Order: sequence, then C-alpha cells, then structure tokens
Amino acid sequence: MNTFFARSKHWKNYDVFARQKISTFRSSRSAVLELAARYKELVLQLESGSAAATDSSRTPEEINEAEKLLFKEMCEICLWGNATDLSLLTSLTYDDLQKLQGSKARKDAEKNILVDDLPAAYDVLKRAQMDSGRNKDRRVDIVLDNAGFELFVDSILAGYLLSANLATTVVLHPKPIPWFVSDVLPDDFAVLLNALADPRSFYGNPSEDDRLSGRTPQPLSEKESDELGFLFRHWAGFHQEGQLILRPNRFWTGPGGYWRLHEVEPKLFEDLRSSELVIFKGDLNYRKLTGDAMWDPTTPFSTALGPLGINSGVRTLALRTCKADVVVGLPAGKDEELREAEGGGGETGERRWAWSGKWAVVQFCDGKK
Repeated sequence: MNTFFARSKHWKNYDVFARQKISTFRSSRSAVLELAARYKELVLQLESGSAAATDSSRTPEEINEAEKLLFKEMCEICLWGNATDLSLLTSLTYDDLQKLQGSKARKDAEKNILVDDLPAAYDVLKRAQMDSGRNKDRRVDIVLDNAGFELFVDSILAGYLLSANLATTVVLHPKPIPWFVSDVLPDDFAVLLNALADPRSFYGNPSEDDRLSGRTPQPLSEKESDELGFLFRHWAGFHQEGQLILRPNRFWTGPGGYWRLHEVEPKLFEDLRSSELVIFKGDLNYRKLTGDAMWDPTTPFSTALGPLGINSGVRTLALRTCKADVVVGLPAGKDEELREAEGGGGETGERRWAWSGKWAVVQFCDGKK
C-alpha cells in the first residue's frame, strides 16, 4: 500500500492514520496537562540545582536513591503511556481515556509490573555519568511504538534524561512509513511540537469529533498554556541543538524479528552498540526482540534475545505492556497464577491475562558484558 502512495503525485507522504493519532492525543488532555506541570517543575529544579543532589542534609546514598526513584517514575510514565495503543482502544470514550492516563491510574498499576529491572538500567546510566563526566557523549536510544499520547510521554522521558544528565543525546527511532495504526512516523514529532507551540488553539478550538459529539472544549488557563509552551521550547531547543534526534530506518517495518538485525542491517546494529542504553517500547517490539516464539515464561530475557543478548554489545531495556501471549523472565509459577485468576484463560489453556495491556514487564539485558 505504501508503494502505491509513494508512486503517486499528491499522496507521497499521506498517513492514513494521522487523524486518529491527533484525535487520541487531544482526548488525552487531562493527563497531558498533569504531566506538563510535573515536567516543568522537575526541569526547573534540575536546572536551578535545587534537586536532591544539592541537599546537604542527605547522604550520597540517599541522594542516589532519590534520583533512582525519579528515574523509575519517568520510565513508568513512559511504560503506561503504551496503554493508549489505538489498535486496542477503538471503543473507549473520552472519559475512559482520562481514567487510563492519570497519575492515580499509574499508581494503581504499579502492582501489575511483573518484572521490574529499572534499578539495573539506572545503575548503568549513572555509572556512565560518573565515569565520563559531563563532556563525553552518552547516548540513549528509544525505539518508538505509538504516536499521540505515547509519543508525548516518550518525549517526557527523553527530556528528563537530557535534563538530569543521564544522557547527552537521545535518539528516537520512528517507523519510516505508516505501518500499523498508530505507529510513530518522523512527521508525528513535528505534529506534536506544533500542537504544543500553540496549545490554546489546539485544545481550545473544537475538533471534528467535538462538533459531532456536541462537546465544547474548555479553554486552557494561563498556567496550563505556559506549561505546555515550556515543553515546546524545551524539546524544540534540544532538537535544534542536536541532542534530540530522529533516526528512522526501514528495518523497523521489515519482516521477521530483531534476531536478524546484525545480518540484515549491520550499520544499524553497530550504531546501537555505541549507545549506553536502547529502550524498546511496546508489545510488538518486545515480540520481535524475543523472536515472537512460545518460550517457557520463566526463560531468562537475555536468552530470549538471542543474538541481541549477552555479548552482543547492545544494552536492551524493554518497556512493555502485555498484549500478546509471548512473555519471558517471569518468576516460577507466576504465569500459572495469572492464568487461574478471573479472565486469565486457565480454563481454556490460553494466556488471556497477557492480552489486555493490564500487566507489564520491564526487562533489562546488559549485552556489553
């Protein structure tokens, strides 16, 4: 289908899913405003030096623990942003989306993270920061999944990593073509920045969906508009300075799993080896990382990564809300426990608990060892 569009005169860059992406982001207003306020507060603290690191009443261990908790918070925001996958949310209302994306929903969902390797990932970035000082380039890559609200929270994470000096460069990897409903394309980042550049117009003017439903959007307050404008200036500045980079590659929409990366796209493989940490977002990236195979659920994540595992030179962090059967790295007996729970699929022999996005895994493999 993309070939047909590419060969046309007027439809070369047409994204058939663009309207759905921007509609879902607009519907995420409540969570966007909440996170914009949190982000501005955090960044101003980091930039003014009033964050935990300058608190003389704390020991170095307490400061490090506070910074680790902040890293965990930012990554969990990024993780649960994946719950707004358009391929699964077609029947949800505006109010449903608000409930899914707020801080209370994220807090309630903490118990649903079945494996949490975030401390190990933080330690890797912190060691690199301590070893290299502020001047050496330290890169984090994020292989993106969905546009709309999820791209927004991915950008929150990227901006935080740069502001906290846990990375000096963040490379975002979008898809090169419209592939599956809400996948991020390079233009989606520009669309996001444009919305934040003029938030009063974006959120204040009725969309087509608003007109059809008879809903009149509430104007933004001065504070809300200022906080969204801060995001625009901050992210646009990182992008202009070359610290926040978009790097699409056709490999991400190719057939087969990521085990083939070193053979099919060796330049991309070598590029990822130079990164301190490569974060893979979402369910499909997880399935491709693990070969989309029916592993025993207790199989170590590093084993399921195959050529991208131990000694690959690639440090992998998967942020995945489960939407398919494939899962590895679970404690013994956990899969059986979840299957036996209501709706878990035990009576059918299916792993239904892993289909809805309710449960998540955050798994790390240090391929540089």
